[in-house]
Amino acid sequence: MKELGVRNPGNGIDSIGLKTSGTVHYNFGPADLVEEAIRRGEAKLTAHGALVADTGQHTGRSPKDKFVVRDARTDGHVWWDNNKPMSPEHFERLYEDFVAQAADRDLFVQDLVGGADAGHSLPTRVITEFAWHSLFIRNLLIRPEHSQLAGFIPQMTIIDLPSFRADPERHGCRTETVIAIDFTRMLVLIGGTSYAGEMKKSVFTALNFLLPERGVMPMHCSANVGPKGDTAIFFGLSGTGKTTLSADPARTLLGDDEHGWGPDGVFNFEGGCYAKTIKLSPEAEPEIFSTTRRFGTVLENVVLDEHGVPDFDDGSKTENTRCAYPLHFIANASDTGRAGNPKNIIMLTADAFGVMPPIARLTPAQAMYHFLSGYTAKVAGTEKGVTEPEATFSTCFGAPFMPRHPSEYGNLLRRLIADHGVDCWLVNTGWTGGAYGTGRRMPIKATRALLSAALDGSLAGAEFRTDVNFGFEVPVEVPGVDTSILDPRSTWQDKDAYDAQARKLVGMFIDNFTKFEEHVDANIRSAAPRVQEAAE
Repeated sequence: MKELGVRNPGNGIDSIGLKTSGTVHYNFGPADLVEEAIRRGEAKLTAHGALVADTGQHTGRSPKDKFVVRDARTDGHVWWDNNKPMSPEHFERLYEDFVAQAADRDLFVQDLVGGADAGHSLPTRVITEFAWHSLFIRNLLIRPEHSQLAGFIPQMTIIDLPSFRADPERHGCRTETVIAIDFTRMLVLIGGTSYAGEMKKSVFTALNFLLPERGVMPMHCSANVGPKGDTAIFFGLSGTGKTTLSADPARTLLGDDEHGWGPDGVFNFEGGCYAKTIKLSPEAEPEIFSTTRRFGTVLENVVLDEHGVPDFDDGSKTENTRCAYPLHFIANASDTGRAGNPKNIIMLTADAFGVMPPIARLTPAQAMYHFLSGYTAKVAGTEKGVTEPEATFSTCFGAPFMPRHPSEYGNLLRRLIADHGVDCWLVNTGWTGGAYGTGRRMPIKATRALLSAALDGSLAGAEFRTDVNFGFEVPVEVPGVDTSILDPRSTWQDKDAYDAQARKLVGMFIDNFTKFEEHVDANIRSAAPRVQEAAE
């Protein structure tokens, strides 16, 4: 049962009592999974050998259809303002119907691990009805050695059945789509969506619930390590540049999306990367582009031309086109997924208002304010129904995946920053020269140059000005960067329009933060931006 690539017809899955008259495929590798996916008509190969699949109507996550079972384990620990409750009775009916749905289906099973730190890892069994989903999650989580599979004991199980249709009345959910997590049974049920990202984010959600109890900070961030062993972490929502900016040929990649920070340093939750591919080019992102030409990579919703070549500029299916690949497809990726305590924290925002500077230095109090605020723009396609960027505040830069109250994560992060003397920066990868629709996206060349200066320490010696709206420090001049771009107001033709936009954004920050004020001290409250009076 636990050996690599085993087919067992008419078998049960012992850990949860799931039974099927079909064939269960255990721990298949890439070649077998690609073959099965093509044979079943789930996917096809590109001209370069990657597997490409369509996810149908769900081309992004469905956060409004995600539920947490409310019971004695979760009742006093989950932030219910941010997480939809499901009763144990509804979950039990849902599970029974999942079992019935799977009873005559071929299934694919992967035994994998979330978390590169053995002391804080989550062995997870993932059961899917699609072969390409099995390859996707095999790429994204940590793959145990063959010798470790014989003794594998899952601490969590995920069942992903896109063919399942939930009944809102019977199952206590919203629509036919459902993502339900029971932290007592450590069981995740995903139905009614083919979007594979729901599986990886379910593991992240579970670690976000479990790890704070152990004093470990779970983070929606990418991370890399410099040649001197200096670790940097990059907070940010999907589409803000976590994957792109952490894939730096001069630094070792730890991971692109999810990490923990504990007593022994930073560790990756995953064994792969899930990168956006819209407008992907070999010039701007050579490391990521090269993975799309590798056998074993999974492409989602990418349009192929008549020769089977991906057209990464074509967003007709969705702007949220993706590629999923194992970390070792990146030449300078870490072998261990672990590193020391960070020297720098980068908070990424895609500012759709065109107000934020390309980089700013934050005090510890400002860092905590912006971490709890989590301002960015939802990038088109990242969630179902989002067709163009829109301003949003997602606390901890990952509210959809945070079961606990933000203050728990914020207090953990604050303590770790203080204990290790970490430098904090806010980086805007959004718009300059105007708001979305008028301005242009921040040049990635400028962003990389500013990041390099921050990470190598040279930016600390620059001259800084204090931003009149946000109070953080902004460099006045940086070698290799157009000076005008460092002052957002100067990039707008209409300065009064910029001032009005800045007042609007500051007001949104202030309004959003009211729900956190009772949970933070005066030092953090004083880090709030200030509304500037309009000029007469």
